[in-house]
Amino acid sequence: MTSAQRRGKYLWLPLDDGPDALIAHLGMSGQLLITEPGSPPGPHLRARFRFSDGGRELRFVDQRTFGGVHLDELVPDGVGLVPAGIAHIARDPMDEHFDDAGWISSVRRRQTTIKRALLDQSGISGVGNIYADEALWRAQLHGDRPTGSLSRPRLVLLLAALREVFADALAAGGTSFDALYVNVNGESGYFGRSLNTYGRQGEPCPRCGRAIVRARWMNRSSYFCPNCQRVPRRRSP
Repeated sequence: MTSAQRRGKYLWLPLDDGPDALIAHLGMSGQLLITEPGSPPGPHLRARFRFSDGGRELRFVDQRTFGGVHLDELVPDGVGLVPAGIAHIARDPMDEHFDDAGWISSVRRRQTTIKRALLDQSGISGVGNIYADEALWRAQLHGDRPTGSLSRPRLVLLLAALREVFADALAAGGTSFDALYVNVNGESGYFGRSLNTYGRQGEPCPRCGRAIVRARWMNRSSYFCPNCQRVPRRRSP
C-alpha cells in the first residue's frame, strides 16, 4: 500500500503491486481503528488488516453494516488516479485542485436552492447536513435561497465559510454525537461543542441573540437564525 487518499466520504489506499486500490466508506456507523494484534475482535468486526512488520492492525468495524471495504480499479481523473466507482464524485473544497470558479458558475446556472447544491456530491463533496447548516450560518444565507439569485461574491464568501467550518472541525477532531464517531485511535471529536446552529433550537444565536429555529427539510432538519438568515420570499406563480 502507498499513501492514503480521500474524496468526499471515501478513503482509499492505492496498492503498490497493481492498478487497484482498497477503498472504504464508513456509512452511518463504520470505524477504521488501529488496534493491538492481540486485542479482542468485538461483535462488529468486519475486516482485519495485518501488516508485514507484525505491529498494530487496521480493523474495519461497523455496527449497522451500511459501510464497506472493497477493491476497485484506479482510473485517470485529469489530475491523478481515482477509484472508478467514485469517479463521478466531485472534489471537496479542501482539495487543492477544487475549481472554485467552475463550481460557482455551475451553481448559478442551476434551478435549485443553495443547501441542496451544497449536499450534491456531483458538484462538491464532503458536505453533510451539519456542516452545510454551519457554513450557511457563517455566510448569513438561508438554505432555501435560490442559487440563481446569489452573486458570485456571495458564493465566494460561502466557500470561504465552508472551508473555515471544515478547518475548525478538523482541528477539533470532527463532530462526535456518540461512541460510533471516533478517529483511528478511538478518540471522539469535540466540534459539536462549537456548533453555532445545528442542534441549537431555541438557543440564542451567537451573532445576534435571536432564538435558533429548527425546520423540517428533506426528511432531515435545518437549523438557522431567522434574523441573520432571512427566509427568502416565495415568488408568485
